[in-house]
Formats: sequence, structure tokens, C-alpha cells
Amino acid sequence: MKSIPSILLIVVLLSQVGSASQGAIDEPLLERLRASSIPTDHDRAMYNALTENDINKLALNRDMVNAHNTLFSHKIKTKGITNQRSSGRCWLFAGLNILRPKMIEKYKLSDFEFSEIYLTFYDKLEKANTFLESVIATADKDLMDREAEFIIRHPFDDGGYWDYVVDLIEKYGVVPKEVMPETHNSNNTGMMNRLITRKLRQNASVLRNMYRDGATSEVLREEKTRMLEEIYKMMTLNLGEPPTEFTWRYEDRDTVLSEPRRYTPQDFYSEAVDVDLKDYICLVDHPLQERNRLYRIEWTRNISDGEDITFVNLPVAELKKYTLKSVLDDEPVWFANDVGKQNYREHGILAESIYDYSLIYSTDFRLSKGDRLLLRDSSPNHAMVLIGVDVKSDKPVKWLVENSWGGDRGDSGKWTMYDSWFDEYVYEVVIHKKYLPNDIFEILESEPIILPPWDPMWELLE
Repeated sequence: MKSIPSILLIVVLLSQVGSASQGAIDEPLLERLRASSIPTDHDRAMYNALTENDINKLALNRDMVNAHNTLFSHKIKTKGITNQRSSGRCWLFAGLNILRPKMIEKYKLSDFEFSEIYLTFYDKLEKANTFLESVIATADKDLMDREAEFIIRHPFDDGGYWDYVVDLIEKYGVVPKEVMPETHNSNNTGMMNRLITRKLRQNASVLRNMYRDGATSEVLREEKTRMLEEIYKMMTLNLGEPPTEFTWRYEDRDTVLSEPRRYTPQDFYSEAVDVDLKDYICLVDHPLQERNRLYRIEWTRNISDGEDITFVNLPVAELKKYTLKSVLDDEPVWFANDVGKQNYREHGILAESIYDYSLIYSTDFRLSKGDRLLLRDSSPNHAMVLIGVDVKSDKPVKWLVENSWGGDRGDSGKWTMYDSWFDEYVYEVVIHKKYLPNDIFEILESEPIILPPWDPMWELLE
């Protein structure tokens, strides 16, 4: 009787092997593949070219490059280009770049930059705390549970959203760059992130074991506080300690030197910057979800007592309409996009079909925007700022983009984004409420639809 299950198991395993072999690459299939790939004259030319050259150089659409120009009918006055270097802080640089022109205009400055590292420090600290809080909240779940696995995978990422910019500045304020300048490890976050991530995962293991041994929430949070002390020290060693007060003095374009003034970071934001970031609304083109609805993504907050990211889902034409109003009124626009697609970095051109891969391989690579998201072929992986537009017959032809990759990339740090690229690869814009119609505010008052954190739209976190 005991041998019957063993025989059945062998039969099942053999049947599985047999079914798998039906789809294997065997000799007849190899012969068919070889026969189908007899090279044409075009194939031979491409073979000779591809084996000695970069694919993008061969696929570059020279006619589009020759027709390209950097003339814009409207530009927002800005000065300087920031550089996130080897870090994933584009969302933060872009957020502060929204505020830079306002500071430059208000104080008649020749240039100005906020300290990105100041907010980086608190973003990292808040993310560490939120991670440990999330570990406590999911301590009863198996680590193979998708929700728990997502949390463990994202303890200390560089990435973020516009909502993070708002929450961090409202809580911690801002400081000028000279008050807290960048360090090697803020510009090159890889190793710091790796080590602190390992420490946080070790902390997660300790907290989960304590939970299984019957520790109360109070005991777990006391241990969490001790863990944060160690994380805080590691961060100060890499980034320095953020100032709680500082003195700021400036010289305007007329060489008038101001009197030194003492600020806290919160005072500097409220008095010097004086912008209410809550007045900006996130609009998203998410083709996989119902339009004209409010959505919220679980487990996406960086501050533990804050809110998960929330957005209004609209067609891309609506995003473009409100973006045009903003830019024409000298209001820069933060936007999230897939910067890895159709990007001619040498000259700073974002244009659909700037690279024509189909001509090289004689095949069709087209996917809809929704399919690119769903199949993980595209995602909003970078944030930049729109600071200009070229309008013809009341319609945008191309947009001027301020990037945060330094002045030696693109067109002296700027990119030209053609309007068709906006349609295909822009996913989110942040618009001041004064440019939005009443129906948007009605949507904002509705109950949000909850999406999981692994929704394909939200890769910017990493």
C-alpha cells in the first residue's frame, strides 16, 4: 500500500517532464530557425555594421536631428543646472528646482541652489523609520507574502515622488546649499545605501523574532528607537548632521549685500521661499486604470505618519493642457517620465522615433503605452522640470526641459522634448491648483481607489 503513492509521484513527474519537452528547442526547431535566418543583402550590411558599432548610432534618425532646433516661443527665466550625480534623487532635485526660480526672482539673485543633501538626510531617516514601522505592522505575515516581500525589498531607496518633496519640506524646511553642501556619499549613494539596507534588514529580522516571542508593540517600538539611533549615526558619518539653525546672507544682481539673518530651516522655507506646496496637485496618465478617478497607492509613504501617494488619473491630453497653462504663466512643472526611451543624450533630444530600430532589424517593436506599462517595458523612472514651450497655432510643438544631470550633458543640461514624446513617455505632472477646473477638485474630494504598491506605474520609488 505504501508504494502506490511513490508510483503515482513518479508518473506525475514523468508527465511533467514530457510536457516540458514539448516546448523545448530540439534539432528540428534549430534547423527551422537556421533556415529562416538566411541573410539578405540588408542583413549582411547590418551584420557588418552592428558588429563594429553601437546600435543607437546606427538607429539614429539623422533627418530628425538635422531638423531639430532649440527655439522656444516661451521660456521661464532660470539660472544654473543642478547635478544629482550617481544618486537616484531626481524627484528631490526636480522638486527643489521648481522653487529655485522663485527664490532667484524674489531676491534678484544671479544664481541659487537649495541644499539637496539636507532633505536627503531626513528622507533617508524617515524611510528607515517607515520601513521598521512597516515591519512591525506586517510581523504576522510570512516573508513570501507579496505585501511583506515588497516592504523588505524597499528599506532605503533613493527614489521618491512629488508627495515626498511636499511632506519633507513641510516638516523640515529647506536651507541654502552652502549651509549643507554635498558629500561624496550623497553624490554616490550606492555603497551607503547597500550597507544601511543590510543593517535595516538585520533589524527587521530581530523585530520579527521578537514579535514571534510575544513582544508587545511598546517593546518593539522601544527596540526600533534604539535601532534608529544606530542608523542616524551611520547617516551622519556619510552625510554630516543637518543644521537646526543657520545664518544666510546674499548679494543681489545689483551687488547690494544683505544683512546677515538667522533662520531655522522651517523659518527659511516659510519666510524666504513662501510657497504653499499643498497647492500643487498630482495628475497622472495611467492608461491601465479608469480615468477621472482618484487613486492611492498602498505602502508608498516615506514619512510614517504621512499619507500614501495620491493622484487624479486623466488622459494625457488633459495633463498637457494644464501643463501648457502653467508654463505660459511662468510656473515650472515637475513631471515624471521614462527617460530611457528615445533619448538622444548627446544633443538633449527626447523625440519619438529619434531611434529607428525597426529599420535595422526589419521588425515591428511597437507597444501601446498601456501595454508598455503592463509588460514592464516602460515606467516613470525619472523626474525633471518643464521650463519652456514652443507653441504654433495654439498647440505645443516641443517643450524645454531642465534636467539634474549637470551642465555637461544634453544641451548644457537642458533637453528638448517633442510633443509626441510627451504623449508616449510622460506619466505624471504636478500642477498648481489655480490652473485646474472645478471638476478636478470634485475628484479630489472623492474616496480614493486603492492600488497595490507593485502597480506598474510606480517604479519611481526605486
